[in-house]
Amino acid sequence: MGENHTMTIRSRFGRWRWLLVLSTALGLMAAACGSSSDDGTDTSSGTGDSTKTSEATADSTATSEADGAATDSGEAIKVAFVYVGPVGDAGWTKKHDDGRKELEEALGDKVETSFLESVPEGAESEAVFERLAREGNKVIFGTSFGYMDQMLAVAEKYPDTVFMHATGFKTSDNMGTYFGAAEEARYLSGMAAGAMTKSNTIGYVAAFPIPEVIRGINAFTLGAQKVNPDATVKVVWTSTWFDPTVEKEAAQTVLSAGADVVAQHQDTPSAGEAAQAAKGFWVGYNDDMSRFAPDAWLTAPVWDWGPFYIKTVEAVVDGSWKSEQYYGSMADGLVNLAPVSDTVPQDVRTQIEDLQKEIEAGTFAPFTGPVAKQDGSEAIAAGAEAPLADLLSMNYFVKGVDGKIEG
Repeated sequence: MGENHTMTIRSRFGRWRWLLVLSTALGLMAAACGSSSDDGTDTSSGTGDSTKTSEATADSTATSEADGAATDSGEAIKVAFVYVGPVGDAGWTKKHDDGRKELEEALGDKVETSFLESVPEGAESEAVFERLAREGNKVIFGTSFGYMDQMLAVAEKYPDTVFMHATGFKTSDNMGTYFGAAEEARYLSGMAAGAMTKSNTIGYVAAFPIPEVIRGINAFTLGAQKVNPDATVKVVWTSTWFDPTVEKEAAQTVLSAGADVVAQHQDTPSAGEAAQAAKGFWVGYNDDMSRFAPDAWLTAPVWDWGPFYIKTVEAVVDGSWKSEQYYGSMADGLVNLAPVSDTVPQDVRTQIEDLQKEIEAGTFAPFTGPVAKQDGSEAIAAGAEAPLADLLSMNYFVKGVDGKIEG
């Protein structure tokens, strides 16, 4: 796949431009719920059954058995999760499902959870949200940007149900949003990559040219340049969130073009497998994926959704929940960095550890100027810190990125 592949965005986030406030997610894109490999990673890429509930999946993803257990009101609160990919993706959806399990463990017989996996975006998801609300779920989490308008429409019909939408920006009295500052961990992971490249070319297998992905590429590049000013980041677009074959081919393309380190913004470990086969290095995403390509592994930005899910459901139970737009960080633990490989020089690992402490303390932010755009013009003035609104609408590459924003 070429690095300047042109496409229509069909993603879990849709064609996202915050400054333009484009309100409708486009198209359909669903990761498969197919056969799994021995390590638990789903390797298919077709469309899954959008009505599949957790009772129909393997025991490892079964719902809570707290049937009819008592809460303060005498019965368990029903909580549903809607996933855009399969729980076996080893990445985004897997981490959300880990959070669901943390919720069950924390609340015990006060909660009864269920999930639907590989639910397509668009009109089809609206029917899913409506059915879940009709079945008595009091909290419904949707983990894809492309669910936003559909969830909002259903929320209006069920004012007594709480809806929480991951990555979106629309809210109502009974619908909030949640996401986090992955750019903090992206910057730190870039430092590891910058230290390990010998060719000074780092490949980045990117999903879609939306602000979240662009922000991550830029933060990663700035981190790499902090320890290696000569490092450049070569971007190749895949138009996927979950397609092991396409993502591996994209990684092979950028490795063949001279990269000796590969980073990614997708939900499978395929880029790492390609890096290991080429005797290169790899920065993953979403979770610690080191088991898939241990010889190539460096680190990864990772998520921990459990505490947020616990806090949200507890607030619904005790009546204190209010609609909000939550943007978590390394400081509150929503975002973290997987352990950095011992192959990274000790002095760089120490720099990463020290800078992470500064990020958590609020004394350092990745997007602090001076920061220049690709063409050399000023993006962020010296000493200034980019406001959150600018980060959420980011539509430019920083100097050092080799690639184009398309779509």
